[in-house]
Amino acid sequence: MTSRRMVLGESDATDVTTMEETMMMDTSRQFLLVGERHLSLDIMATMMPYHWSIDHAENTTDAERLLLDNDYLTGLVIMDARRPHRHQDIECLVNTGKMTWIAMVDNQALLTKGIRRLIGQLFHAYLVLPLDERKANHLLESAQEMAGIMPDEETEPLISVHKENECCMIGDSTIIRRLYRDIGKIASVDAPVLITGESGTGKELTARAIHNNSPRRHGPFNAVNCGALPSGLIQSELFGHERGAFTGASQRKEGIIESTCRGTLFLDEIGDLPLDMQVNLLRFLENHRVLRVGGLTEIPVDVRVLAATHVNLEEAVRGGSFRDDLYHRLNVLQINTPPLRERPEDIEPLATYFFHKFTDEKATKVRGFSRESLILMHQYAWPGNIRELINRVRRAMVMCDKRLITPADLGLDRRQCAFRHAVTLEQARDIAEREAIKAALARNKHKILHAARELGVSRVTLYRLLEKHGIDRHSVSVDDEEADLPPGVIPLPSL
Repeated sequence: MTSRRMVLGESDATDVTTMEETMMMDTSRQFLLVGERHLSLDIMATMMPYHWSIDHAENTTDAERLLLDNDYLTGLVIMDARRPHRHQDIECLVNTGKMTWIAMVDNQALLTKGIRRLIGQLFHAYLVLPLDERKANHLLESAQEMAGIMPDEETEPLISVHKENECCMIGDSTIIRRLYRDIGKIASVDAPVLITGESGTGKELTARAIHNNSPRRHGPFNAVNCGALPSGLIQSELFGHERGAFTGASQRKEGIIESTCRGTLFLDEIGDLPLDMQVNLLRFLENHRVLRVGGLTEIPVDVRVLAATHVNLEEAVRGGSFRDDLYHRLNVLQINTPPLRERPEDIEPLATYFFHKFTDEKATKVRGFSRESLILMHQYAWPGNIRELINRVRRAMVMCDKRLITPADLGLDRRQCAFRHAVTLEQARDIAEREAIKAALARNKHKILHAARELGVSRVTLYRLLEKHGIDRHSVSVDDEEADLPPGVIPLPSL
């Protein structure tokens, strides 16, 4: 790997700093330069009077390694028309993250159609070689300011997830923030959505969040459990019927689909829908018209359809119990609700939220959860997911006869929770590795360098481990006030 950081403008000599010194530098005038060394040195020298701190990478592979360890706002890439095989690597590099990139080209390169397309689609601006240092300085400052106001998707979810009496999605882990971002993207368009996930993971909450953040939020949201509809009345319930269409049809009735006009229809457990009804639903998805039972004229309906299932529909298609064409009609966009065991950072906030939500059901003296309870809740596999968590918390609040809820009140013990039901040595190692990383981050106030030193690994390795285990380095918090509390007491934050 070839990379150097050069602080220019303080002396004619270059200064290669150590990692610790690098971290102390002012990042407001720092950028990453990607290109061959002989060209890069000329650019560095040209920018010397403007006091920029420059990291150099000779190729995209080296640049990706530097990006793992640094938070750059701006990057410069030297484009070479003689090396078109590198353009795809440059496209992948520039298309990642929220950095603002500037291309540097010569006049000959600007005649190349592929380079013009790449610059126009991905870059903030371009500079022509040989470099005009004043123009380069102004562009760099502009690019830094532009990158600084770009929204950070990691900390700014694209959706509103807390709405009184509507939907309330709790969690701040990396995986749940990814779900928030996916909901925000999906809500902005009007295509059908298939929501997958285990039972109890919040598929209906996800559907409501999509509706509440969509242009249809002022229209109705109707949820239908396809497995709970009476088999003989499914068509009438969904599509409606005319008067006299069958025995007992004494008046015209709008179906659920028609009554959802200008809103969102949520079809839960779509895999339980009978095959004959799948044909009718497919026709509606194709032409957005419904035909009431006993009717002669199709009625246009403006409805967005969201469907959910806890079963594998691809396997159902192969088994002949679900239509292949309907599956592809519903699966235009797909979103997955993660199981609770994959987001352990959210277990305590969820338990706390439900403790306060059902506070009227608890004994007066119950104040919260014991430390051992929280530890075992983190280690438990939660096969019933959030639905099971709600049930255990509510039962414990009623049955607890002490100030703090114990594992026995929750119906948990260490034999149930050991290593979250790890069945292989590799799973046990992964769990131990994850817990060690989280503990090191907590002890070092989320400082990556210090946590890496304690663990005996490099910063790059620690970043990779964080990605591997889905750990947000800011999700593990240490409350200094806990030191003043009696042993075993976990204070519940006010909501």
